[in-house]
Amino acid sequence: MKYLMPFLISFSLTAILIYVIISLTKKIKWLGRENFRHIHKNNISRLGGLAMVIVFNLAILINKDLFLNSQFYGFLIGNIILLLVCFLDDLKEIRWKIQLFTQIATSVFVFIMGIRIYYITNPLNGGIIKLDSGIGVIFSVALVIFWLILVMNSINWADGIDGLSGGISFITVATIFFLSFHSEVNQPPIAIACAILMGTILGFLTFNFYPSKILAGTTGAMFMGFSLAVLAIFAGTKIATSLLVLAVPVIDSLWVVGERIRNKKSVFVPDRNHLHYKLMELGWSQRKIVLVYWVFTAVVATVALNTRMIGKGITLFLVAIIMIVATLAINKKISDLNKNKKLA
Repeated sequence: MKYLMPFLISFSLTAILIYVIISLTKKIKWLGRENFRHIHKNNISRLGGLAMVIVFNLAILINKDLFLNSQFYGFLIGNIILLLVCFLDDLKEIRWKIQLFTQIATSVFVFIMGIRIYYITNPLNGGIIKLDSGIGVIFSVALVIFWLILVMNSINWADGIDGLSGGISFITVATIFFLSFHSEVNQPPIAIACAILMGTILGFLTFNFYPSKILAGTTGAMFMGFSLAVLAIFAGTKIATSLLVLAVPVIDSLWVVGERIRNKKSVFVPDRNHLHYKLMELGWSQRKIVLVYWVFTAVVATVALNTRMIGKGITLFLVAIIMIVATLAINKKISDLNKNKKLA
């Protein structure tokens, strides 16, 4: 009950609040923000993230089994900082420089509040490399900033079709939830926080699976990415496990960034070159894409929970190879289709 009740409370509150938001936005004729890369027209609310942040923070604060130390408060305040800026983007698109500055500032803030990477595991011999003093602290803050920004933007960029980012986030936080019971982690408070986040995301997914009635928006995508990244650090610095589960959106994001650099375009200028958009171009339905992503992520998550560092490294390498080969094959097929269209 210690884990089930927080899950049910956050799920119920999120579902209720989102239902209210949907009803209100219909009455006031909320138009939202439309962008060329978005597949949704301006007849759907982008306020799903607002509901998630409110419910998650509230559920954490009222939970009597949680002792809220500086790290937890840093986590909750970080959510609010991101909400204040990202909500503006959901109203009217703001410059990428403002978003990036906010992500960096929030990462530095939570580091100051104690959300730090105190050690990493040496992938060669399994030994521990401490980052709690001297130059290690500098490396730690850089690693925290990089990790949080990587996950936040990967989840945000995966939020292109209904249910995709939410489903991947749910599977990832479920993985951290089960991981928190492992003997080397053994952190019931993290399990409670994960249960609350799982309920929050599932409450949102109830209305976001195709055809969606509400979108996460920048607020929701950043909230999910930020929460996953922070909880991975909380859970005994299990970044490798979380990275493996998030391999598909992370590798896709890095691939797209590489394409933009190769084409001499800004890394932060949005486009429709992500894998899910390319699959849609091939005629895949949103449901098919999302279900394939979910199944693949769930399989990888199962592997991540049952392997050690070397096994995770091998699995991540294999996933990367699969992603690269699949992307190249899809690009070629799209190119052939475009050529045939021109000839016709």
